[in-house]
Amino acid sequence: MTNWIQMGKWLLVLGVVLTLLGGAFMLGGKVLRRAKLPWLGHLPGDIRIERRGFSCYFPLVSSILISLLLTGVLNIIVRLLKH
Repeated sequence: MTNWIQMGKWLLVLGVVLTLLGGAFMLGGKVLRRAKLPWLGHLPGDIRIERRGFSCYFPLVSSILISLLLTGVLNIIVRLLKH
């Protein structure tokens, strides 16, 4: 019986986390559009394939840059919270 209760709690937590994450993506999209960062998504190494009736875009270098920045910021926050 307790396994079902525990699983139910985890599913509720997962639902809340996914809802918050979805809201963050929606808000982040609006913020980035207004931030006027023309270089973001147009860096050398970002892959863009455009054909008639088809387009594919993969911001490889932009994703790596954002990942490095977020890793640095989160490491600083964790170090400050440990002290």
